[in-house]
Amino acid sequence: MNPKYVDEANWKQLARWDEAEGYFRLETRDLAEVPVRLFLSPSLLAAAETQLYRQIVNAARFPGVKLVAITPDAHYGYGVPVGCVILTDRHEGALAMGPVGFDIGCGMVSAKSDVSVELASPERKLAFHREVMQRVSLGAGGTSRRFGSLNKASFQELVRGGAEQYGSRHGQQVDRARAERHRIPVADSWDIPFGGPGRPERGIEQLGSLGGGNHFIELQRCEESQTLYVQFHTGSRGFGHGLATNYFAMAKAENPLITDIDLGFFTPESKEYAGYQNAVAAGGNFAIVNRLVMFEAVAEAFEKVFKAPLELVYEISHNLVQAEVHPEFGEVWVHRKGATRAFPAGHPALAGTAFAETGHPVLIPGSNRDESFILRPLPGAAKSGYSVNHGAGRRMSRAEASRTLSQEKVNDQYRRDGILVNLDGEVPLDEASACYKSCREVVDVVVGAGLAEIECTLWPLSSLKGTEMGSASRRAKKGRKR
Repeated sequence: MNPKYVDEANWKQLARWDEAEGYFRLETRDLAEVPVRLFLSPSLLAAAETQLYRQIVNAARFPGVKLVAITPDAHYGYGVPVGCVILTDRHEGALAMGPVGFDIGCGMVSAKSDVSVELASPERKLAFHREVMQRVSLGAGGTSRRFGSLNKASFQELVRGGAEQYGSRHGQQVDRARAERHRIPVADSWDIPFGGPGRPERGIEQLGSLGGGNHFIELQRCEESQTLYVQFHTGSRGFGHGLATNYFAMAKAENPLITDIDLGFFTPESKEYAGYQNAVAAGGNFAIVNRLVMFEAVAEAFEKVFKAPLELVYEISHNLVQAEVHPEFGEVWVHRKGATRAFPAGHPALAGTAFAETGHPVLIPGSNRDESFILRPLPGAAKSGYSVNHGAGRRMSRAEASRTLSQEKVNDQYRRDGILVNLDGEVPLDEASACYKSCREVVDVVVGAGLAEIECTLWPLSSLKGTEMGSASRRAKKGRKR
């Protein structure tokens, strides 16, 4: 056993359930005195990967950590779990990079309509997909269909000004009061580190595109109102990935003690400390605008097919580190890796917004054959650093899905359920529902711990996924032909 993780073999047995608070307290010799709170059900804890413990310990070992909260969708990630919240001291602690990740500012949009679900016939679902695909490029290599390639000056203005700059230049087509934030400040002295191994300039031609992996656009049925909703998930594309790649390399070059690049960090005395803050802000700004541009395109497609407008419910980020004040831990950096902000009614950060008296919506997607949810945070969210999960969480790797799932059986199941995937009904195996945990089970933990309550329950009617060559099986066949 690796001597750095002395309690790895029995860490689950050392987790102690706190009935009053609704989470497990994890205290081991590896964690020193850092409080670690596991927002998991007993079954989710039992099913967690054994090696997840190492990443929980990694999360607790950054300089100045005050709290580690593990959300119920947690699974093995890069350096730290996907589905974790890390609070570090804002004045002496680290800005940690793995707990932000490569898709800086990735996030969600949810939108609603007054259109009855009865109008979502197979023909209209197919027409909606076609109209969206005319306006939004799918897949990792996708480029903008709305703006083409921006020049560097316009791109600099965009990533510094965020939605404020975009709205002033292109008009107010979106109710930005329903965006989590309009702009994250970027210092005038900071320059984008163009070039390098990450090539963040890739983002210049990607504004308003979806990307690949777990990014999606989904037409949904709201169970409470029996009306149509649309939800989608995307981030900062090649720009955020390029920034993260470059700064991960800078952190390793600056601190030779960082043996695992996924555990890179900067402390206040680091020369790139302020630079990384600005990089996260710029990546976050790009992601916000990317989602709002996509919303405009999706709303156009929806109105053309269903003859009714689509109204923004909320736009929200995950994969960020932000300066916040916590009632228990004071002034902190809050890292949300695969976790989303959850500010309840009365939170100071919501003062002057439309959500000051209600708390803001939290958007929780399930798989493309499972429930999704819109939650409303409660005061108990302080226990988890004002954060909840950002989805259902993977329970099967992409490689295992491609190896073990039957393409024919998966396609047949979606067809029987009336869920259209892309145009041809070919479900990407590495994004099939079997790859994900039950979203209801995950959300039940959040509700049970008093972090939030359910406001809307959403069921998928059709799903667009960004796949480079269609399904995983088709990619394998093409590989064999080569």
